[in-house]
Amino acid sequence: MTLAHVSKIRDAYQVSRVPSPAAARIGELIASERVRRGLTQDDLAHLTRIDSSNIRGYEKGRALMGIPTLVRIAEALKIDPGMLLDGVTVDMFAVPAEDGRRRA
Repeated sequence: MTLAHVSKIRDAYQVSRVPSPAAARIGELIASERVRRGLTQDDLAHLTRIDSSNIRGYEKGRALMGIPTLVRIAEALKIDPGMLLDGVTVDMFAVPAEDGRRRA
């Protein structure tokens, strides 16, 4: 197996960091609740044991966290996890048609 082959395999499994409307909305809700509670991003990072650079990425909508991370953030903010999904619709997770994935 060549280095080029390994690189192609690795690239196929990387998650895109392209912002989505869902990531942006969830990030807005996290930031709003964090500020309302008087917490800094570093405070939230400490409470959740999530790196502060990831907290910044989530709040800016550059990355979408998994469900366990969303629950950890909600618990640190003392809110129901569903509150961080307010206004989020399935269309906000749309995948470009050219990516080759099957659609429901």
